[in-house]
Amino acid sequence: MKVLIINGSPRQGGNSSRLIEELKKVFDSEGVETEVYSIGTKDIRGCMACNYCATHDGCVFKDDVNTLVQKADGSDGLIVVSPVYYASANGSLISLLDRMFYSSSIDWRMKVGAAFAIARRGGTTATFDELCKYFTINQMPIASGRYWNNGFGRQKGEIEQDAEGLQNARIVARNMVFLIKSIALGKEAFGLPKKEEAAFTHFIR
Repeated sequence: MKVLIINGSPRQGGNSSRLIEELKKVFDSEGVETEVYSIGTKDIRGCMACNYCATHDGCVFKDDVNTLVQKADGSDGLIVVSPVYYASANGSLISLLDRMFYSSSIDWRMKVGAAFAIARRGGTTATFDELCKYFTINQMPIASGRYWNNGFGRQKGEIEQDAEGLQNARIVARNMVFLIKSIALGKEAFGLPKKEEAAFTHFIR
């Protein structure tokens, strides 16, 4: 079993990183392999709707996105952690996720997803909802906790005082392990749900 964790914060060793450490403690204790990708200050461009990916293998921009798709393909779970900017996720992270999901041809169904938002004070629930939409639109079950998946802290290390946020990270990690194991058993016994060809409609016909 393997979980890919994407750290959307440009700050190295900040509160997002500390929450990821709490997740990894649980995964390590459960024998689940983890790989952490940090977006840092990398120049991640947004999708330009060129549809190159419709006729080629991957995105036209040769950056980390294509590599991450391959890593996600070999993973059973995906966790996305982001700081809150104006009640939204980091723009570089959104650009990465837009292209990662849109350009890929992998089967995301039944890979388990989870998202966390880290803020000084407000905007975490809006950011959490925003990130979870990538999972629900791709038929990915979401590992939930006992509250919204948020953490609080402004300066590096302040999240240490957020005992509830760190506890919820541990709960989500345990729930994700349970879901991954359960889905693996279900796939072995029953296979994946029947896949239908996508139907596309819009509002002018």
